[in-house]
This record gives sequence, C-alpha cells and structure tokens, in this order.
Amino acid sequence: MTDDAATPDELAGDDLATWSALATVLEWLPPALDAQLQRDAGITHFEYGVLYALSRADGGTLRMSVLADYANSTLSRLSRAAARLEARGWLRREPDPADGRYTLALLTDDGRAAVAAATPGHVGTVRRLVLDRLTAAQARQLREISLRIGRAVREEGGWRPPAPRTGEG
Repeated sequence: MTDDAATPDELAGDDLATWSALATVLEWLPPALDAQLQRDAGITHFEYGVLYALSRADGGTLRMSVLADYANSTLSRLSRAAARLEARGWLRREPDPADGRYTLALLTDDGRAAVAAATPGHVGTVRRLVLDRLTAAQARQLREISLRIGRAVREEGGWRPPAPRTGEG
C-alpha cells in the first residue's frame, strides 16, 4: 500500500493510518495485559508467558536459552523473572544433565497451579480486548498478518502452540 503524496522517507495517507493504528495497539495492549495479570495474579504478562510456555512444554521443562528465545528476551531479563518466580516456588532452575553448560527451567506443581489460576482471567482479557472484537475471518486475517510481520522481524518465527493432542479440541 502506497500513497502518492508521501516521499520514500515519510508515511502519509493510508500507510500512516495503518502504521499508527498498529503502533497504538503495540503501545496500549501490553500495559492492559499487565494490569489485569498484576491485579488478578500478581505477575506480569512476561512472567505469565514464561509460566505458560513451561506449562505447555514436555515435562514442564525448557532450557533457559529456548525460553528466552520464545519470549524474545535476553537471558538476563529472563533470569530476573525466573528468580522472582523461583521465590514464589513456581519455577526452579537446575543444570541440564544432558549438557551442563545449559540451565533448565522447570515448572513446579505450584507453578502449574498458578498458571492454571491466572489463565481464565487472562483469556477473558484477551477475548474482551482482541478476539471478541473480530469476526472469525478477521481473526484468521490477524493471525496471518501477524505471522507475516513476525517472520519479517525474525525469520525463524516465535513460539507457536503445539498441535492439539489426540482427543483435544
């Protein structure tokens, strides 16, 4: 999409309207997600994402480097979050027995309970702010658009939900 009045060094018209709408969502949505999770579960959206990714991983375990990649985070930021979650008894870290150069993050039973307790409120917020605002066709379009933009930012893509197990929805 282009606008004849815009120079290559500026956005105008439809391009500016599209970019400003997306930029606004990128700025407004994270604090809204954080506010709900802080109020209801005492955690940030980033911490919820860490717990959620671990809850979906085989054995509730991931290497910290893999978790950092999923979260688009530095190991330093992830380590600080992991320390907060460890202090609550929701996560523990230990050396990877397959290769001691790596550290594993393991979701504890209390962590699994915490993410399970936080999920309904988070899902409600995601539905209220995003999914319920869209038709099914728009939701598919948003997914495809987001994947396309994500691949432009990082070719390897990010975390994707695992395929449903047999017998699951």
